[in-house]
Amino acid sequence: MFDIFLTVKKGEAKKRIEELKELIRTHNHNYYVLNAPTISDFEYDILMNELIQLEKLFPQYITKDSPTQNVGSDLAVTGAGQGGFRQYRHEYPMLSLSNTYDLEELYAFDQRVKKVADSPFSYNCELKFDGTAICLTYKDGILFRALTRGDGTVGDDVTSNVMEIGSIPQKLKSGTSYPREFEIRGEIYMPYEAFDRLNRQRELDEDPPFANPRNAAAGSLKLLDSAAVKERGLESTLYHLIAPDLGVTTHSDALKAAAEWGLPVSEYAKECKGIEEVVEYITLWDEKRRSLPFATDGIVVKVNQLDLQKKLGFTAKSPRWATAYKFKPEEALTKLLSIDYQVGRTGAITPVANLEPVLLSGTMVKRASLHNSEQMELLDIHIGDYVYVEKGGEIIPKITRVEISKRSASAEKARFPACCPDCGTPLVKDPEEAKSFCPNSDGCPMQQKGKFLHFIGRKAMNINAGEATIEQLYTKGYIKRLSDIYSLTSNELSQLDKWKEKSVANFLNSVKQSKERPFSKVLFALGIKYIGETTANSLAYTFKSIENLMHASREELTETEDVGEKLADSIISYFSNPDNIKLIEELKAAGLKFSIDENSAMKLSDALDGRTFMITGIYTIPREEMKAYIEAHGGKVASSVSSKTDFLVAGEKSGEAKIKKAEKLGVEIISEEELYKMTSK
Repeated sequence: MFDIFLTVKKGEAKKRIEELKELIRTHNHNYYVLNAPTISDFEYDILMNELIQLEKLFPQYITKDSPTQNVGSDLAVTGAGQGGFRQYRHEYPMLSLSNTYDLEELYAFDQRVKKVADSPFSYNCELKFDGTAICLTYKDGILFRALTRGDGTVGDDVTSNVMEIGSIPQKLKSGTSYPREFEIRGEIYMPYEAFDRLNRQRELDEDPPFANPRNAAAGSLKLLDSAAVKERGLESTLYHLIAPDLGVTTHSDALKAAAEWGLPVSEYAKECKGIEEVVEYITLWDEKRRSLPFATDGIVVKVNQLDLQKKLGFTAKSPRWATAYKFKPEEALTKLLSIDYQVGRTGAITPVANLEPVLLSGTMVKRASLHNSEQMELLDIHIGDYVYVEKGGEIIPKITRVEISKRSASAEKARFPACCPDCGTPLVKDPEEAKSFCPNSDGCPMQQKGKFLHFIGRKAMNINAGEATIEQLYTKGYIKRLSDIYSLTSNELSQLDKWKEKSVANFLNSVKQSKERPFSKVLFALGIKYIGETTANSLAYTFKSIENLMHASREELTETEDVGEKLADSIISYFSNPDNIKLIEELKAAGLKFSIDENSAMKLSDALDGRTFMITGIYTIPREEMKAYIEAHGGKVASSVSSKTDFLVAGEKSGEAKIKKAEKLGVEIISEEELYKMTSK
């Protein structure tokens, strides 16, 4: 389907080849490094195929740096060792797969294999999980190292993060026979359920949602805080075993052996006797994939016999014994009726398209995201346009393109508002972000209601109410400031629609219970821009009280774990507003906790006085409690390992990089049990 009939001149070909190379490099960077692709896989493959065809016709213009000769890289552009990850060379290059959307090309692949084969062979077919590639090395049955694909030659060391993924064993099953050292490669992916949960939280925090599960998985694997990786719900499937002597003759048997050792291999793989069985498998899963709990974008077809794989060999970029048949993206064409402009709690304006209902991925779609004004401009969107909508696990589908041929001559171009659609205040645009904002944070009703919804949320004050309740309370004038929640009366609550005595009692009881929420939850509930749940924990346990945080310098803030310059500026800006200080005083008077509880901050002994600790891994108690425990015995907890660190407390799944750095600096490494012995008499 990608055949290109070219009657192009040499000079034009050279110019187009250079354009395509630059364009594809940009898209590779967006996809692999930023985890924020701006085009679909299908559109990318069209560009790549055009470049391949042109280079075939004009081989004199093929260069070593061409995307056709190299694997896309997920390494940080700043160079080896930057971005918080050490980099190591792959013992065996991690290549990419050739792919096609055309069954005829799959039959051609089969013919190429048959020309080399001198005996009967079979294929192994597997679902192509839409995630991010990983390479695991095991030594003596213990997980030794985990590397990303990187540029195919060098990868980022993400071992400490991979250790937070429950499906990947750190130790193989005892009693099984495995090579002393081997590599196994596969995919880290994020199931739809975890993806939806993550994006719901990001939307509440007004962080940009991930476009799809693949981007979310890749971004999660590169988090600098290993503990945060565990919360992301990542899974893994492994599909390629490499060792000098595997003791098996087929790829299928290699996967069976890996499963016996306790490694996660796909339950959907199937051995196919010939190309017709392969096509049947593809046809089956093109339909069944819609019911899977994770994203899959195709089928990987591999020659099953290992000796034939070796005989077929590799190109500079991919193995000749494997290919991927990719499913066409699911999309639907429907009419755009209107656009709503939603105002979030921080004032961010998000355009959402209202559509004629259309069935997509098993659900009826009525709304789709347009993201921001720049995306609307890029699409050249008009009211009444027929638009293509895609949904690949996203909470809200997205518009990918406009069918210009169906545009009415009278269609009016959609104009992003210059003023807030709720309060009429002129919008401002953050020069560092694509979003526009309403600056009227104190007077904009939608922002105010958004702040209340964030405040009462389960991860904040956990008050038993929802959007409809906040809407009624705000409309009736019962709440204008967050502190008003704590002065609501039974009489006022009984005025709400369908609220009876039991509803009132449940609400008031949850308000009372919210006063027991710890300082970290209260800090998160305030809704300070860029402070997420994890950051609120770090700030609470570092500064101990709102007063200390309020008077912290920019330098002190940026030295805190998870706090960058942008967040530091946001915190300083928040506390420079007198009305915010007044709100905190009102919430204090209502009984909320704005400091670490005495029980967790009390001095238990001087056993660790003058000693600095760094903690890594998982303990029998939460990390925040471990920090509090060390401080309660007089110790200090650092945010990184340095020459000033006295002890590294290594729990389960400890970060390898921290361990190595401690060893290099001569920092003593102790266990959780050894720490407890130091504090007991």
